[in-house]
This record gives sequence, structure tokens and C-alpha cells, in this order.
Amino acid sequence: DQHRLSAGTALDLLADKARHCRLCVEHPDHGRPLDHAPRPVFQVSATARICIAGQAPGIRAHHSGIPFSYPSGQRLRQWLGIDASAFYDASRVAILPMGFCFPGFDDHGGDKPPRAECARTWHAPMLVAMPGVKLLLLIGGYAQRWHLRRLHAPQALARLGVNNTVRHWRDIHDDAGLRPSCIPLPHPSWRNSGWLKRNPWFDDELLRSEERR
Repeated sequence: DQHRLSAGTALDLLADKARHCRLCVEHPDHGRPLDHAPRPVFQVSATARICIAGQAPGIRAHHSGIPFSYPSGQRLRQWLGIDASAFYDASRVAILPMGFCFPGFDDHGGDKPPRAECARTWHAPMLVAMPGVKLLLLIGGYAQRWHLRRLHAPQALARLGVNNTVRHWRDIHDDAGLRPSCIPLPHPSWRNSGWLKRNPWFDDELLRSEERR
């Protein structure tokens, strides 16, 4: 219909501009500019019903240009109960990180935080241009804090750390005032394997609950 067509056109224009973005190099918000060539990695469509809001592409996704193109992506697909063909079907699933480019490594060898320029410039308007999204999967603390504040969730929930935010997933998902509905998730990195072993409720309650939906 006309509404979907106009939304798709607006999103296509935004996506094209975002793929050529160099804000973090040429006009950084604050701090140092990105120290390597930008390569925005994301997946969007005006017809997507699910949006995965993560942190930022890792080094492997930076090289491949494909979001979650590493073992963490396999774990995430297992959590969602879908295969790679469904996961990378942009007409159904959008992948919209808080930072579109790999942010570089910190002094300890971990990834730096997502660049602030992306959320302000691209993340918010792209969500507006995806009116079909019914479910937001919020992966990691940056996505959880930003979206829960944006959606005016209770301040107590927006201020929790990742562990407690995920523990309160029922309160967040069942909040009738949040549209689209949200489910907070830990990052599917294999570095979090210990956390998953210490928190069997995540599989027993959250993942199995979603399987029954």
C-alpha cells in the first residue's frame, strides 16, 4: 500500500546515506575520531517485524560486512530458534546496532563502546521508518538503556545493569505501554558462557517461553 511504499522509500534513502557515513571520522561527537575506515554493517527493511538492536559490529563483521557473522551469531540464532536464511531475510528481521561500525579495540583487547554518532543520526530515524516492527530484541547494556529510556519505560528498569535488566524481562516484555514490545538479552558472545551456566533460568524461563509463543 501507499504507506508501506513511502516508508520503504524513506528507509532506503536513510540506509543509502548511512552506508556512506563518515561522521565518526570527520565530525566526531566528542573524543577521538574512529581510527580506521568506517564500514557500516546493518540490515533493515520497512516490512521487518523483528528488530535486533545490538551494540556494534565486531571485527569479523567489519571484515565480512555481514552482521553477526561469527560464533555469537550462531548462538543468537539458536536462542531465536531460526536458521541463517530466516535471520538474514531483511524483509522479516532487521539488525540495527547502536553503532553501525566496528568501534576498534580498547587497551584490554575488548571492543570499544558503540560510537555515539550512530544512535543520534541513524538509529532513531531508521526505527521510525520501520513501522512494521512489533518486537525489539535488546542485546547488551547500551541498547537496553537507550531504548528503555526512549520508550519511557519505568526509570528503575532503564537504570539496571544487563544482568538485572534481563532478569526483569517479563516486566519489560509485558509492559503494555512499550510499543514495540521489548525483550532484553545478554550478548550471545561465548565470553558469556559462564554467565549462562550460572543463570539457568535464562534458558528455562525466557528462551523456552519464547519458543511457546
